[in-house]
Amino acid sequence: MQDTIKEIFTESIQVQIAAGEVLPSALESAAFTIAQSLINGNKLICCGTANCHMLAQHMAGVLVNHYETERPCLPAIALSQESINLGQSTQVDDYDTFARQVRAFAQQGDLLLALAINGNEKQIISAVEAALTKDMKVIVMVGDDGGELVGLLGPNDVEIRTPSKRPSRIIESHLVNLHCLSELVDLTLFPQDENYV
Repeated sequence: MQDTIKEIFTESIQVQIAAGEVLPSALESAAFTIAQSLINGNKLICCGTANCHMLAQHMAGVLVNHYETERPCLPAIALSQESINLGQSTQVDDYDTFARQVRAFAQQGDLLLALAINGNEKQIISAVEAALTKDMKVIVMVGDDGGELVGLLGPNDVEIRTPSKRPSRIIESHLVNLHCLSELVDLTLFPQDENYV
């Protein structure tokens, strides 16, 4: 059993090293996009598949509260996974839950951060499609080959693709990537004195 534990840690570390080699440019671009959107008075809207939903909530919470350094609140929200009660006469498909919220709450200039595993999750695809119809920029965190999701992205959108096929490793990488974005956004919007530790 201890060998299995060591293998899990080793695989996780290897994925993080691989991600560290291929993702810096995408993460830099995503951080700049988030910072610019916030400077322009817009908000970050986060959503994630069932196994990434907690990460979407975490990112929104980090911006509204703070990452590691106290700073003013930043406008961000995580979309609800629950189907919104639209009355007994209306049936909402599960895959449309995020898309309907994007159509209801998002404004042009807002930014969608969508977290997925393989990029073929209909709930996330429909949310991205809804965002694009509102001329929103999109940042997608995904793994594997990116699936259908990456085919929707335009030149102003950002794809952050973890080099792994395993959902557990992708989720772990998403968390590191979100923390990286949080730190970069804070450094961009609220630069600290060089001597600050």
